[in-house]
Amino acid sequence: MYNPINNHDAVADICCIGHITLDKVITPKFTAHMPGGTAYYFAKALKNFNHSGFKLVTSLGESEMATVDELRNEGIDVEVIPSSRTVYFENKYGENTDDRTQRVLAKADPFTCAKLQGVEARIFHLGTLTADDFSLDVIKGLSHRGLVSVDVQGYLRRIDGEQVVPVDYDEKREAMKYISILKANEMEMEVLTGTTDPYEAARILASWGCPEVILTLGEKGSLIYANSTFYHIDAIPAKEIVDATGCGDTYMAGYLYSRSHGASIPEAGTFAAAMCTIKLGTKGPCNATLADVEAMIAENSDVEYMRV
Repeated sequence: MYNPINNHDAVADICCIGHITLDKVITPKFTAHMPGGTAYYFAKALKNFNHSGFKLVTSLGESEMATVDELRNEGIDVEVIPSSRTVYFENKYGENTDDRTQRVLAKADPFTCAKLQGVEARIFHLGTLTADDFSLDVIKGLSHRGLVSVDVQGYLRRIDGEQVVPVDYDEKREAMKYISILKANEMEMEVLTGTTDPYEAARILASWGCPEVILTLGEKGSLIYANSTFYHIDAIPAKEIVDATGCGDTYMAGYLYSRSHGASIPEAGTFAAAMCTIKLGTKGPCNATLADVEAMIAENSDVEYMRV
């Protein structure tokens, strides 16, 4: 049976909220079944760090509780909201890691304000997988308790049968008023803003009210816009690309961890980029230590950020 941990008296530095999924990952190199979802990849990316200030709130079916036990055994504080089913994704990648097709074979129950009552944190990171995971009311409610960070990918996915149908985020302009940090990739920024120019896209998203916009641009690195300033973070080239699943989640884990420990925006972006490079060479979640990330940054000291 479920054994939730309820540490509501402690305020976490970072609380990631999202579904742990059951994933079927198909790449040119392998096919595997594994746990997944932002919640899983985010938590795993931090497992070797000082995660005493990190909390994970997830929701999944009882059949996948072994994954929660795994995370708890690694020292992660996990609170479970029971769901009737676990999200089941099929992710198929081509030779280009940005080329992904998806199917959804099962959905879990959405998160609600009532279910999240009492969860406290300085930063809430919402790992959206489908458009109805988090309502606008949830974003508003959490924004009164801490900073809200959102990976927008799920808001741009509607499930029609087993197919993932791309859609726009209807409530985006209102939501941006309550989101402090937004992460989107190139395709997602175009859907949200109608432009393929990341600089223009970042300005548009910021004009709707979001003060810190992160756009991940694959091999072109990432672009961060805050306080009317652009920071372009170069990607660190990977020696071998094994598995890109969870790369964006790994980026955000590194970025928010670094920021919560006092790093500047470009420092956090560089830290996140190094974590992504390590992740790309790994099957499954990132397993890096702080020493691994620092060594990656040192080995690529010629890869810098540019303030624009």
